[in-house]
Amino acid sequence: MRKIIHIDMDAFYASVEQRDFPEFRGKPLAVGGSPDGRGVVATASYEARKYGVKSAMSSRMAMKLCPELIFTFPRFEVYKEVSNHIRSIFSRYTDLIEPLSLDEAFLDVTDDKLGIGSAIEIAKEIKDAITNELQLTASAGVSVNKFVAKIASDFNKPDGLTFIGPSKIVAFLEKLPIHKFFGVGKVTAKKMNQMGIFTGLDLKRFSEMEMVQHFGKSGKFFYQIVRGEDNRPVKPNRISKSIGVEDTFETDLHQYEDMIEEIKRISDKLFKRLQKADKFGKTITLKIKFSDFTQITRSRTFFNKIDELQTVQDQALELLEKLDLQDKRVRLLGVTISNFNDFEPNMEEGYQLTLF
Repeated sequence: MRKIIHIDMDAFYASVEQRDFPEFRGKPLAVGGSPDGRGVVATASYEARKYGVKSAMSSRMAMKLCPELIFTFPRFEVYKEVSNHIRSIFSRYTDLIEPLSLDEAFLDVTDDKLGIGSAIEIAKEIKDAITNELQLTASAGVSVNKFVAKIASDFNKPDGLTFIGPSKIVAFLEKLPIHKFFGVGKVTAKKMNQMGIFTGLDLKRFSEMEMVQHFGKSGKFFYQIVRGEDNRPVKPNRISKSIGVEDTFETDLHQYEDMIEEIKRISDKLFKRLQKADKFGKTITLKIKFSDFTQITRSRTFFNKIDELQTVQDQALELLEKLDLQDKRVRLLGVTISNFNDFEPNMEEGYQLTLF
């Protein structure tokens, strides 16, 4: 039986800003976005969340909910530095660390380095170290698998520590609202609600075959996890499935020449990230979000990996050229490279295959 901890930093970006700038402390703060309504919120402080402000919300909506909201630009280099320090704290206890993002990770402490033996005690020590060394707080979930540990970490935020033991898992999941299940987004939750599924207990009434019929491969996953079954190991070398760059503009783009220049700039930034990660993929995807918040993506897959800046720029621009953008105002542009492996592309995914 594994001992799994999920650590999730509390309002990470906003907490770092409030730590470094006393004038932000105790006030509703949004990292990302802007007072003129442009952009989206990356993270909101807990003071802002009381008003309903949350991640991925438009600045305009955030300001409607909280007129006193303070906006600040993100400092990703600082967040990365803090994240590395947090990772070093984790590594004192185990080498089995699977980062999910800068602010959260799974740890397998079944055989911890210090011989502590108790996952709960290790989680306490990690939380204390983060507070003492970084003046930040984290929430922790402890259980026997990744799925339950992740749900547990969100159960008592901020600065929480929740343990769900083997004997409690089934009862806990049966009572849990379906929208709180990790992997169940708004669309899936709505579909489940239409099927009469509002809690884990409701979900358990459906057979595995029925779940697969309604939700495809995810249906099997839902069938298993509501029963507390999750045998996925903590993977220290978690493979990135894609690398991308996108920008939300202060003023909507409506001139095609401006879109071309932005695509070139974004492609250049993306290629630097690809070089730094030493990853080059076969699929390029262009993402466009319009002023009315509708968005589209267009992809193209090649037999050979895209490993030159000029190719990234040319192919992104070619995807742009194929679109009819007349009278369209563009709010966001993004370019992503994926398909890093050496397998043949899956032609059922709607990709356009190109040779070069």
